[in-house]
Amino acid sequence: LCYFTGASSSSVNALVKAGLAEITQDEVFRRSVLRSEEQSPLPELNEEQRAAFEGILSLYDGEHASASLLYGVTGSGKTSVYVHLIDAMRRKGKASILLVPEISLTPQMMTLFLQRYGRRVAVLHSALAIGERTDEWKRIKRGEARIVIGTRSAVFAPCRELGLVVMDEEQEHTYKSESAPRYHARDVARFRCAQHGALLLLTSATPSIESYHAAQSGRYALFELHSRYGLAQLPEVEVADMRQETLEGGCIGEKLRGEMQTCIESGRQAILLLNRRGYNTFVSCRSCGHVITCPSCSISMTYHRANGRLICHYCGYTEPVPVQCPACGSKYISGFKAGTEKIEMVVRKRFPEARVLRMDMDTTRGKEDYEQILSAFANHEADILIGTQMIVKGHDFPNVTLVGILAADMSLYTDDYRSGERTFQLLTQAVGRAGRGDKKGEAVIQTYSPDHYAIATSAAQDYEAFYEEEIRYRTMMGYPPAENLLAVFIS
Repeated sequence: LCYFTGASSSSVNALVKAGLAEITQDEVFRRSVLRSEEQSPLPELNEEQRAAFEGILSLYDGEHASASLLYGVTGSGKTSVYVHLIDAMRRKGKASILLVPEISLTPQMMTLFLQRYGRRVAVLHSALAIGERTDEWKRIKRGEARIVIGTRSAVFAPCRELGLVVMDEEQEHTYKSESAPRYHARDVARFRCAQHGALLLLTSATPSIESYHAAQSGRYALFELHSRYGLAQLPEVEVADMRQETLEGGCIGEKLRGEMQTCIESGRQAILLLNRRGYNTFVSCRSCGHVITCPSCSISMTYHRANGRLICHYCGYTEPVPVQCPACGSKYISGFKAGTEKIEMVVRKRFPEARVLRMDMDTTRGKEDYEQILSAFANHEADILIGTQMIVKGHDFPNVTLVGILAADMSLYTDDYRSGERTFQLLTQAVGRAGRGDKKGEAVIQTYSPDHYAIATSAAQDYEAFYEEEIRYRTMMGYPPAENLLAVFIS
């Protein structure tokens, strides 16, 4: 006021001394989201969910920490179970932290919790402005917000009386920080739960091999949900052998094209996933599907353009790029590359009547881009959503009846012993986006390796069969969790 009127602070002080004015300080928090004050009811639990909820809650005594794994098929209602647990902790006067792997999942979770708890919810993630994060941190520390939702750094939220930490989609690699300070959110969560005598709950439709192994060996309590919630059914999955199909634009096969046409004509929605988990280029045969792998490590070798050679990033073995396939003798052997932008062009050309959205790193640079794209798709402002793995994690679109996975091999053959596990997880999550409403869902997996166990078990939505096969491979090769690995980098 002094600035805009030209008055001095001494004038204000004189008014205060005369008793004509009063100076007060009031802190006003910035609001990153609209906060509802109306309390929505808790979701109803079926028998399976009720048994899991009561079993997990019975482990809490306020003094001793415990860890549980909630494993359930896609669409089985794992979210409803931990919403009830968070509500139970709130009634006990305890705080809860809910961790999600991607920023794109926080708006959906925030809407769910804001409708029930309003201002008692805080959000923490890197897309917030520094001032907004500071305000949320203060509200948590003061005890005004007892429920914290966020990405991995939210595990450090200054909750006074912590009762529960939930890690949704616990298998995701984004929970591990690769930059200083280096940490895994799961390890920090276990430590914090030990400090507070709190519950740690890991949830997933595709648990990490390490977590499921820990549950099998008794280190975690295991709770399972075997059927989808309500009337929803698991989608029918078809594996398209790309060695036999004609590709349009180098990416969409005949089977998927036909299913997309039917889906669009019926007024329903489709999701197309480019399974681009790694950016390393592997070399494969377009005739028989054979991939060049390291003879010692059983992982795919990476093509290096600078020297024109294939190199194993585990042991250093190297060999020249073959001019013909060592398995079938075909000359159609080369590196595997694709991009979402190219796929969008092909789809727009093939289906000019369809409304198309693309979601990847290029289209989500802005602070609210995630929410705008997902909201537009949820409101049926588009018929087809094209994207990378960020579009298949935990999202619920009832009108989506078709999911197409364009290049399952792109994550199956990365230079990592976890490539089979990550492919299974991503494909199972992607397939699980179809048929979540009252309409039957379908999925098409395009691959040059239809017989690979990661592809076959994800098509069958059979985690146990995948785990048995994968743990045999890990034990034979001496990979975790059978043995420990230590990587030493010298620069």
